Amino acid sequence: MTPTSGPESGGSAWFDDEAGPIVRPYALTGGRTHYDGGEFDLVALIETTDEGRAHPDRPGPPGMPRTRWAPDPEHEMILGFCRTPLSVVEIASELELPLGVVRVLLGDLLDRSLILVRRPAPVAQFPSERVLKEVIDGIRAL
Repeated sequence: MTPTSGPESGGSAWFDDEAGPIVRPYALTGGRTHYDGGEFDLVALIETTDEGRAHPDRPGPPGMPRTRWAPDPEHEMILGFCRTPLSVVEIASELELPLGVVRVLLGDLLDRSLILVRRPAPVAQFPSERVLKEVIDGIRAL
């Protein structure tokens, strides 16, 4: 089960007999461990923008500048998954990658306006115990 790089594994690529090729998470993010633009909430919904729906190497709608950034396969997969909104956790599950790696990849896409992030709605504030007691007292008085 140890990684090998012999001829039976296809050359110099890391290979695990049971898992197949191995790519370390830091290789996917270029050594970055977090996204500098902020934190992605685990349940935030991610959706591909119109620009992200078109392949990033091709020109977008008329008047839009051609993008020169060539996305990695993981970026392409995220853009494909998020044609319908998915949460950050669901994306990590689909890609079978750690959340930290997915957050960095999402940051790359967000910086290029290829995805939209919809933050979860704030949890509703419950009335205080005093207000609830007053309501119960009012109902009993009826």
